[in-house]
Amino acid sequence: MVEQNFLICLVGLPASGKSTFANTLKIALKKKFNNLNVKIIDPDKIRHNLTPDKFDHEKEHIIRKENLKVIRSELEKEYIVISDDLNYYNSMRHDLKEITENLNLHFFMVHIATPIETCLKWNENRGKPIPNMVINKINERFDEFNKYKWDIPDVVYDLSQITDLNHKIKDFLAIIQKKREFMKSKLKTVAINNILSNLDNESLDKFSRIYISALLRDSTYLPFKKRIIKLRKNYVRENKNKALTESEISKTFKDYLEKNLNIKITENL
Repeated sequence: MVEQNFLICLVGLPASGKSTFANTLKIALKKKFNNLNVKIIDPDKIRHNLTPDKFDHEKEHIIRKENLKVIRSELEKEYIVISDDLNYYNSMRHDLKEITENLNLHFFMVHIATPIETCLKWNENRGKPIPNMVINKINERFDEFNKYKWDIPDVVYDLSQITDLNHKIKDFLAIIQKKREFMKSKLKTVAINNILSNLDNESLDKFSRIYISALLRDSTYLPFKKRIIKLRKNYVRENKNKALTESEISKTFKDYLEKNLNIKITENL
């Protein structure tokens, strides 16, 4: 069976360890799904190409748009994609989920919940590539989870408390596999139900047609022909997906016609 790719959305403050997690996760994903390529999409690289000298807030909407475009493009190439971004607003996370919904792919979310004090310390150790003011501002504006049913992380990790990252990622891969198998089973059930429903609706259409064909052989009902044809369409529409048997269709359709035409059908059809 061909493996299907998916999107992993990382969420967390600057200097929280997202890139470290993403790179370790990429190696594990390649081993787990060795027939699929894995891409890490880091908007900082897009940002550097557009504004190599300094941060330009005016161009952030362009960077965001380009980031989403690249993510969609890589997913369409059937790559597993890791979004190594802050994704601190609900809207940012929703944009990513919407892409997977449009492509009918799975969406996973990982919250790198390293405390801000640790992020500031790690940022200091790196030579403060990100101004502390920026980290504090993002922390203040961070949209909490659970506001929407879809906006709940699959896993939450405080990287300052993890000594064996590979072990945690192994657990996460098990969650991915379990969720994918569940959704695959659910989709299979839906597909089977749709097939059965279509067969039931075909029977409804077929036997209601047979009924009026037999009915109209009697000249008594010919004056009602146009109304009978129209009522048949209404009857089919109102009884879709009810899984009626042939005998049930004959009885309920007869009752439906008698009620709406205000006549008694005596013909034994």
